[in-house]
Amino acid sequence: MAWNEPGGGGNKPKDPWGGGEQGPPDLDEALKKLQEKLGGIFGGRGGSGGKSGGGRGIPASLFVVAALVAVVVWALMGLYQVDEQERAVVLRFGKYYDTLQPGLQWNPPLIDEVIKVNTTKVRAATFREIMLTRDENIVEVRMSVQYVILDPTSFVLKVRDPENSLQHAAQSALRHVVGDTTMDAALTEGRAQIGVDVQTRLQRYLDMYETGIRVVKVNIDESKPPTQVQAAFDDVIKAREDEERLKNEAQAYANGIVPEARGRAQRVIEEASAYREQVVAEAEGEAERFMALLTEYAKAPEVTRERLYLDALQRVFRNTSKVMVDVEGGNNVMYLPLDKMTEASGPAVPRVGGRLDSNTIRELTNAVREQLRQDDASANNRRGGR
Repeated sequence: MAWNEPGGGGNKPKDPWGGGEQGPPDLDEALKKLQEKLGGIFGGRGGSGGKSGGGRGIPASLFVVAALVAVVVWALMGLYQVDEQERAVVLRFGKYYDTLQPGLQWNPPLIDEVIKVNTTKVRAATFREIMLTRDENIVEVRMSVQYVILDPTSFVLKVRDPENSLQHAAQSALRHVVGDTTMDAALTEGRAQIGVDVQTRLQRYLDMYETGIRVVKVNIDESKPPTQVQAAFDDVIKAREDEERLKNEAQAYANGIVPEARGRAQRVIEEASAYREQVVAEAEGEAERFMALLTEYAKAPEVTRERLYLDALQRVFRNTSKVMVDVEGGNNVMYLPLDKMTEASGPAVPRVGGRLDSNTIRELTNAVREQLRQDDASANNRRGGR
């Protein structure tokens, strides 16, 4: 309905809130009424004529604005960011409420307590202990433990001081493992195994305590005897090194001499095998030759016998140039210089392969026999004339 709509009793504009002659509402009056109501609520004095110490009271609108600002600030204080590597444990009025994942989160401030825990950071703790080994020797061990927080809720709520519990558990595990190890193993090659055993035992302790910690790695950084016996221990180490060096030298000598001996033995075996094969082959050849000769001898005994005799002489005279002949019935030994006789015969003497052939040997033999008979006859004539 328009304010200046014509009709209805004159030229006066109509009031849209009712009342023909009432004007628009006064905003100051409305604020005064609201102030009086709020003043009554907060114990203040209302009315336009109210005085306080000669001045006016605080306007109620300021309380409203202050309350709204306080609510906004309180709401903004509840906003926070949980990083990717973190988890947030929320306590509401001191009691566990929730564990929040990474992202933008909101919790009512002054009501909820938020504890952020980094679950990916690898933390480290170092321990140094002096303890007794199984063989009643004292060793000093320095150990480092690397760990992460696996369960933030248990880490925050189940144990009062989880890192202190980790220290006590690590010391206990280290003493238990080293106490079951000899000194030599703890100081030398057994250190890696000690680290593995300590890690297993330490993780079992932490799981039993519900600390929420997972052990990543246990390193035995150093293990040594106490300072008071360091000199004696150095002498022992030096003696052990000398022993190891001598063993290595002996092993190197054995590695060199044993293969050589085996090679020589194998060579002797091969030579013996070759000699056996040679002897067997020669024996078989001689047997076959004898059987063939026997067959020929059965056919012509005289010819075969003569041939055998000549072959024997050829073998005997093959490598000699001198022949000694014993004359039957005489005391003198005749010396036949066959080398000179061969040279004197000149190129007319036939040779076969650089040696005298059988015909030449036969002729020489007959000549020798004839010469021997003549010499024997001459000797007999001289003896008869006397």
